[in-house]
Amino acid sequence: MRTPPRTKGRLPYNMAALWRTCRRRFPGPSRLCRTGRAFGSGENEYDLVVVGGGSGGLACAKEASQFGKKVAVLDYVDPSPKGTKWGLGGTCVNVGCIPKKLMHQAALLGGLLKDAQRYGWNTSHPISHDWSTLAKAVQNYVKSLNWGHRVQLQDKRVKYFNLKGCFLDAHTIRAVGKGSKEVSCLVSHQVICLSASVGSNLGLRIISGAREYGITSDDLFWLKKSPGKTLVVGASYVSLECAGFLTGLGLDATVMMRSIPLRGFDQQMASLVTDYMEAHGTRFLKKCSPTKVKKTDHGRLRVTWKFAESGKEKSDEFDTVMWAVGRAPDTKTLNLEVAGVKTNAETGKILVDARETTSVPHIYAIGDITEGRPELTPTAIAAGKCLARRLFGQSAELMDYDNVPTTVFTPLEYGCVGLSEETATDRFGSENIEVYHAFYKPLEFTVAEREAAQCYIKMVCLRQEEQRILGLHFIGPNAGEVIQGFALGIKCGATYSQMMKTVGIHPTCAEEVTKLHITKRSGADPTVTGC
Repeated sequence: MRTPPRTKGRLPYNMAALWRTCRRRFPGPSRLCRTGRAFGSGENEYDLVVVGGGSGGLACAKEASQFGKKVAVLDYVDPSPKGTKWGLGGTCVNVGCIPKKLMHQAALLGGLLKDAQRYGWNTSHPISHDWSTLAKAVQNYVKSLNWGHRVQLQDKRVKYFNLKGCFLDAHTIRAVGKGSKEVSCLVSHQVICLSASVGSNLGLRIISGAREYGITSDDLFWLKKSPGKTLVVGASYVSLECAGFLTGLGLDATVMMRSIPLRGFDQQMASLVTDYMEAHGTRFLKKCSPTKVKKTDHGRLRVTWKFAESGKEKSDEFDTVMWAVGRAPDTKTLNLEVAGVKTNAETGKILVDARETTSVPHIYAIGDITEGRPELTPTAIAAGKCLARRLFGQSAELMDYDNVPTTVFTPLEYGCVGLSEETATDRFGSENIEVYHAFYKPLEFTVAEREAAQCYIKMVCLRQEEQRILGLHFIGPNAGEVIQGFALGIKCGATYSQMMKTVGIHPTCAEEVTKLHITKRSGADPTVTGC
């Protein structure tokens, strides 16, 4: 089956032209299933049904189809409380990694335009940013990815249904769409893969006006107009990333944190991230909790908050209030109790073993919806592929969740792989841990005269023999690109002595990792001087 024509290896960017092309190539309603359409004339038995069209579910479905299995994907996105809707691909594609990174890049470009003057470029005219231009470009690209996923499923002969799935029993899935239309399918080989979406968790019913007037990151990425002066409530990476690029785009952004930033990450690194943001224009309200949101007569939002230590209240007006207080698994609508699938009563996430098996032997779960798994797109994709190979390809390989690298795309990026210093200390004891560290200044910051006080590298090692590396943490430009390269070595058990034998590429930021020699234990100044 042929796919729509591609331009330089990519889907055509113009969505209208792409739609017209695909309609010509794939005529008739039977090609792309629509809401309420049956699973086929009596052919409603599948080897694998994936509930949820996120990264993990799509990867699992496509991999299973490679083994000649009959596969279906059910995916239906309930609009956010503000009515925001999106297409196939899950959180990452629509309201996560992709739009976030593009808006982060837009903010970085604004900083580079300011640097350009010191590098001799004439940028004397006022620099301004147009939100609607950025939003339209980002949203069009996301839509092209939505369509691309549909085409890929069709190429792999995977049935896609824009329907919401839930259990009728342990072997039957019910799928419901608009207009109360519903169909059901039987999983003949007793294999059901859950990759259900994770919805935004406001959890703010006790705060007056929170749901009525607030938005989430799901809505932020699809706004047509600038959010203006914005309050971002939360201390998660989503909160800091969004506040960071809003500030970088020239908007007034404030972060309200009840507790510590970037919980679960190395806290020294988290403090450096927020210090940099604060020094570069993002306002922080620390140890504060909002108590009410009220719309004023002139249309702005007046937010009142309380300081945890003093109990005093204060308020200010904002154009937009965004809640970034976490996401909750959308498991209640799955009717899991009918199938016998157990969840964590506190988190609502599905309990699985090392083989991604739930409490029901023929039902599996992968991705963000599972308890104790990192909420990361690459891990969900890898887990989905591994699962399909075990089920249909005679593979015994399990997904390895150790030493998974990740990056927080704040204005000064933070990338890491392995254990934080706190976790390593708790696990092995401080006397058995050696921490090498360095404050460095990227060469590109020098001519631009940028502040680099928070550019920092930390390597956590065991204090025995060749000192196996337990964790690597990097704050600086292109942190994700730097950590990705070192992640392979750490995954393979790299040691400090091996790292010191690695020749760095000069002059780069990543090179500084191969030159770490000052330990925290020594108390010596870790500031890098000279080449």
